[in-house]
Amino acid sequence: MTRAAERSLGPGRLLGYGIGSVGTGVFSAVPGLLLLYYLTDTLGVPAALAGFVLVAPKVWDVLLNPLVGAASDREAVRTGRRTRLLAAGAVALPVGFALMFAVPGDLPGAAWSGVAFLLAASAFACFQVPYVALPTEMSPSRQERTKIMSWRVVCLTVGILVAGGLAPAIVDLAGGGRQGYAVMGVVVGVVMGAALVAAVLATRWVPSRPGPAQLGPVAAFRLARGNVPFFALLAAFVTQALAVAVMLAGAPYVASYRLGDYGLTSVMFVCLVGPSMLAVPGWARLSRNYGPVRCYLAASAGFCAVALALVPAIAAGALVATLALTALAGVCYAALQLLPLSLLPDTVHADAPRTGHAQAGAFTGLWTAGETAGLALGPGLFALVLAVSGFASAPVESPVAQPPEALTGLLLGFTALPALLMLISLPFVAWYGRLAKETA
Repeated sequence: MTRAAERSLGPGRLLGYGIGSVGTGVFSAVPGLLLLYYLTDTLGVPAALAGFVLVAPKVWDVLLNPLVGAASDREAVRTGRRTRLLAAGAVALPVGFALMFAVPGDLPGAAWSGVAFLLAASAFACFQVPYVALPTEMSPSRQERTKIMSWRVVCLTVGILVAGGLAPAIVDLAGGGRQGYAVMGVVVGVVMGAALVAAVLATRWVPSRPGPAQLGPVAAFRLARGNVPFFALLAAFVTQALAVAVMLAGAPYVASYRLGDYGLTSVMFVCLVGPSMLAVPGWARLSRNYGPVRCYLAASAGFCAVALALVPAIAAGALVATLALTALAGVCYAALQLLPLSLLPDTVHADAPRTGHAQAGAFTGLWTAGETAGLALGPGLFALVLAVSGFASAPVESPVAQPPEALTGLLLGFTALPALLMLISLPFVAWYGRLAKETA
């Protein structure tokens, strides 16, 4: 990389790219944290139906992401930029998000929220897929891309922290119930939209050159399937995204039914995400000194251990221990965000000599589809735990006592289930490490 190129990635451009993750972090966090609880405990939707409402739009999104990736590559071939899809997603996503939490009183809540979520998920794909492709085109240097990802993860963490900490508080301040959630949707949607539009404007300088071929989604998968390191890394990342999504979906239930205060949802979320933001620079340094794969394994194993340690802490109602362990999980969570995203461009660049293409959009479309699947199935999986354990949904005006089995189920769903998923991801991380050494 030339000195001129290095100077081009100054703090202004790094922040201009990273700020988009404030918006994507909001959308990643709030529906996973609050939408299931909104459906079951505000609208009274049965847990199984609520789980379907959360999963169905994301299944569509999984199918849509490779299409968006191919469209993004075609746009890059024609214009040398990925701006149009980014802009479309940035404008439409906040509107869909606000509508998710603004169910009119005379309409079925599950249907309204489900359709709005479908629209929002589609808009998210239009922004997220080309957005994830940009770092590969911003710099050919692995060190520079790690720096780009560090800024992105910090901004992502800020978005998740602000959304997850602020959204439940806004619901309470606005009076709770339907009205509180509707106000929250508008306020958080405005914050999200400002961040997304700022990123679109700040990344117009990035030249996108995916190569002469314009691949459709089927051809993109055929092109990518020979890239075994990519799929090993993707398997690890998706499994871990599923684990984190399950934990996020369970947080309001643990706060309300095990710790006795829904308001602790924000506190738990801040304890998880706050240390994560502070830990990103530390993980970046450790990655340079000890290697990203070794650090990735350590963080994954650490998250698994902490999730298991939360079982007795929450069961005993030990609030201080619960919050301390949640903060420790946040330190590990920072690495789970930073390291796979910093390794992803390596798999794209390493694959170019094999295929003769640098189809960043195709690869990131598949990556985002996998991430979306994990984030979608997480709340659905937790909803399944609630349904199997006998959780009783009820509107906020008519609360009901939960049976002991439901209280045990939501505890294990918040702790043991994410730990199991994180354990499953470890062989994939190790597999990627072996493949990366072989192809180095």
